[in-house]
Amino acid sequence: MEFQQNFYAQVAEKSTGVNAFELLIDPYTGAVWPEYGPNMMWNTKYGQMNGMGSLMMQGWAGQGFGQPTANMPVNVEQARKNAQEYLDARKSGLTIEEDTDVFYGYYTLYTLDQNGNTVGMADVVG
Repeated sequence: MEFQQNFYAQVAEKSTGVNAFELLIDPYTGAVWPEYGPNMMWNTKYGQMNGMGSLMMQGWAGQGFGQPTANMPVNVEQARKNAQEYLDARKSGLTIEEDTDVFYGYYTLYTLDQNGNTVGMADVVG
C-alpha cells in the first residue's frame, strides 16, 4: 500500500495464514524497517514486548511470554465496532472498511473517507 512518505507491507506466516508483522519501505532508497506502534508493542509473537527484543536486531529465535495467539478476547466484530465508535466520537467522518487484518495480539483496520477511498489505518488491541 502506498502512502505519502512510504510504502506499507504485511508479512504473513505461510503455515498459519496469520499476519506476522508490518513493514514500512522507503520508496527512494528501498530501506525496510518494522512499522512503529502496535506492530512493535502489541505483537505477542514478533514484537518487542514479547521478550524477543527488536525484530531486526535479534532475529526470530527468541522466546515470548506465554503462547502468542491470534484468537484474542476481543473478536473482529468488536474490534471494528470499537474503532468506528472512536472515529465517530471525534466526528472524523471516516468509516472502517470491511476488511480487517488479524495479527498476533491486535487487529489492523483501514479507514475510508466519504468517497470510499482508503485514507489511513486504525489498530485495535485484541
